[in-house]
Amino acid sequence: MSTQANTGWIGLGAMGWPMAGHLHAAGQLKAVWNRTLNKSAAFAEQHHDTLAATTPETLAERCQVIMLCVSADHDLESVVESMLPSLQPGQVLVDHSTVSPAAARRVAERLAEREVGFIDAPVTGGVEGAVKGQLAIMAGGDWGTFQSVQPQISAYARVTHHLGHVGSGQAAKAVNQLMVGGIAEAVCEALALMDKLDLPREHMLELLSSGAAGSWFLEKRGRTMLADEFDVGFAPALFLKDLKICRSLCEEAGFESSVVHQAITDYTTLVDQGEPGKDISALIRLKRQ
Repeated sequence: MSTQANTGWIGLGAMGWPMAGHLHAAGQLKAVWNRTLNKSAAFAEQHHDTLAATTPETLAERCQVIMLCVSADHDLESVVESMLPSLQPGQVLVDHSTVSPAAARRVAERLAEREVGFIDAPVTGGVEGAVKGQLAIMAGGDWGTFQSVQPQISAYARVTHHLGHVGSGQAAKAVNQLMVGGIAEAVCEALALMDKLDLPREHMLELLSSGAAGSWFLEKRGRTMLADEFDVGFAPALFLKDLKICRSLCEEAGFESSVVHQAITDYTTLVDQGEPGKDISALIRLKRQ
């Protein structure tokens, strides 16, 4: 089967929706499915010639390439299990979720039994990167299979690298999330201190962003944090899930990380307090206490 307009998309969350939109704009998208079916219907209504599937099996039956962007290990494995009876040799699944490397390997093994290819390809760049089609993608899996899905991935990626065997993409994402966790800790703590010292916010944001303390997180979230706005971004509960994956990999590698320990402690407290914010920058609320 040709990959032209023969790709399915599973998962229409804050990241998945714009990514699927770019795939549609590139003429690659055939069908979408989301656990909440009205999201699939809404997407299809806004993107002509796109089928709103009622089950993942429909995508397995109709699409040569299937992209997934779901929340956790269980979500990925359950969706793949539901599709398995309908998948055929030569099809390819590309997982853009953030899951454990072990889950990626388990899924790849199950799919290999049916001669179906699998690429684990988590993304980074935030909701803004998804909307602009400027994501960075770290991939693991068979090189030839990776090359075969470049027409799809290039629709929403700024940079993509193949890093090795299945699970390598997820290991790289854990490294990414460790760094994000450390930056979030530092920026939220520093801005909370800035307010304690009664320093002028606008001047300080410009100074901090222009010097060695500058970062994506400070640039994209600095002003919204100070305005106590956390409506768009990456949910604290999902980030906590990612940090726990990172902790497990650190333990497996015999690597001690003070950053991941502190980040897990803080985000656990934030989630347990019922934090309603939709972005990890809501951590500043904890730092202010």
